[in-house]
Amino acid sequence: MKFRRTLVAAAVAVALILTGCSGGGGDGGGGGSAPAAGSATLTLAQEVEPQSFDPAFAFEGDMPQYYQPVYDSLIRRLPDGSFAPMLATSWELSDDRLTLSLELRDDVTFTDGAAFDAEAAKANLEHFRDGGGAQAFWLARMTSAEVTGEHSIAIRLSEPEPAMEIYLSGAAGYMGSPAALGTDAIKTMPVGSGPYTLDAAATSVGAQYTYVKNEDYWDPSLQHYDKIVIKVIGDVTARVNALISGQVDAARVDPKSMAQVEGAGLVPHLQDLDYFGITLADRAGKMSPDLGDVRIRQAINHAIDADTVLEQIYLGAGTQTTQIFSSSSTAFDAALDDRYPYDPEKAKQLVAESGIANPTFSLALISNADPAMKAVLKEQLAAVGITVEITELSPADAWDMLSGEFSSFVYSLNAPSTWVAINQYLSPTSATNVFGYEDPKVNELVREIQFGDEATAAARAKELNAYIVEQAWFAPWFRAAIPYYANAEVDVELQVEQGMPSIWNYRPAQ
Repeated sequence: MKFRRTLVAAAVAVALILTGCSGGGGDGGGGGSAPAAGSATLTLAQEVEPQSFDPAFAFEGDMPQYYQPVYDSLIRRLPDGSFAPMLATSWELSDDRLTLSLELRDDVTFTDGAAFDAEAAKANLEHFRDGGGAQAFWLARMTSAEVTGEHSIAIRLSEPEPAMEIYLSGAAGYMGSPAALGTDAIKTMPVGSGPYTLDAAATSVGAQYTYVKNEDYWDPSLQHYDKIVIKVIGDVTARVNALISGQVDAARVDPKSMAQVEGAGLVPHLQDLDYFGITLADRAGKMSPDLGDVRIRQAINHAIDADTVLEQIYLGAGTQTTQIFSSSSTAFDAALDDRYPYDPEKAKQLVAESGIANPTFSLALISNADPAMKAVLKEQLAAVGITVEITELSPADAWDMLSGEFSSFVYSLNAPSTWVAINQYLSPTSATNVFGYEDPKVNELVREIQFGDEATAAARAKELNAYIVEQAWFAPWFRAAIPYYANAEVDVELQVEQGMPSIWNYRPAQ
């Protein structure tokens, strides 16, 4: 196999779906049809592929389904977002929150025969931090991974990291064989200790990834199938057809396909995930000077009729919002959702107050978005005197919207906690903060969230949310209900704040 360069950011997968592109994800059977490949095989659909199987380049969003079959993580995240032991049997945070001590399993072997131990964990943690992957910042605060015993390790931090358990249950926690880390071979052939191994002969990049049961796996209770197949199906019509015909066992579709798949007997599994709207990234006006004026950003919020977008383009499958934090976040405040009602006259007033003639900004949008989306943006902004210059990117080039070439973009990335959302959306080093924008007030509140006790952190999180809403860092429209469907042959548990269920969340229906 030879990997082509593909979209590493499964984070944009939700944006692709919401703008009319595609979705992925599934499980065993076919709506009203026989299971796609029998009860021993689970067939999933995806619209994006991994850039590499090197754990340093692992990504979240939809991507865990590619990595979880072959790599165990230190901690396992349960469907409700709580944590359970995996390769780490226990862990404890020091009183100063600067050392996380983990006890590790002593009975695990990688598929190349190497034993998993503290030295292996150390090698993986350092490789993830230093390997140059898109989420390496997750371990940016790790100063060292100290081996304290053959199966004991201490992660030393420069300052508290509130989301460390989340990180170690995801990409930062995947453990590969130390001998394979950083090699060319691991890019296409993973070497882990996971419940499955990649079948290279039955895998074709761009089409299908096949995983077969690891007969020596240490926890057979997580092996619900003999084989897992992930089909790469980027076109939503093709994915819907594959779902209905039983070629795949489940899939995420677009809102306009929901009635069709439900009519075919598929079972809906819906959850509100990410906000959908515009990230107004150029808050300092480096590329689009007019966005440096908060009144222009506030005008953009008032100018878009989010209810119409939700009802006519997304067919009502979502909940209106003006904030990026999920309703389960400690930062969420329902009152903020009334801050920017659709009000063209107010938008015009704000533009006039700014003194800027014909304010203009650039925006990146996926090329196969619903045509109505582009029309709504251009027309409703023009109606209040704002010009938006839209660049349409192909799905394969969607990552380019985070390249710094555009002052804004339609993008979303699920975040399983307040702190993760801060790091993914607000941090100067986050992928979506493409201009590295900083605000002293935001920095102050973030520090208090990071270092404060639970009550202080929750209170400051709400203050932070209110501040960025008022400063209009974003122009959210609604929180989308992701249209995910499976057949009756498979039981599915959705994963809280994760684009796709984890592989062990699928079971043959009882």
